[in-house]
Amino acid sequence: MTETITGAVLHAIPPDELDEHDLEPRLRALADSRYVVVLRRGGHPSLLALISAFIRRDPIEAVTVVTDRRLEEDDEVTLTVEQTELAGVYVTAVSEPDA
Repeated sequence: MTETITGAVLHAIPPDELDEHDLEPRLRALADSRYVVVLRRGGHPSLLALISAFIRRDPIEAVTVVTDRRLEEDDEVTLTVEQTELAGVYVTAVSEPDA
């Protein structure tokens, strides 16, 4: 089943650097020669939203996405993804440019 995730890139690992990171073996195998990207779901929150989340003790939701698309830190993206058997890890189904 697919879902759409909009988020801000917190960290991106290009394919040629995968071996330099301590990735869980199943995630490393899933990534193979693709990018591993950690997204803050919902994008960059405003200062007011950050303060509100801190007071409510509502943590930032981060997800990991394996994609063929080159992404850089701080990019805002919308991705159509499919859940994997790994908790919190998705694989892109279709990538869409930002609106």
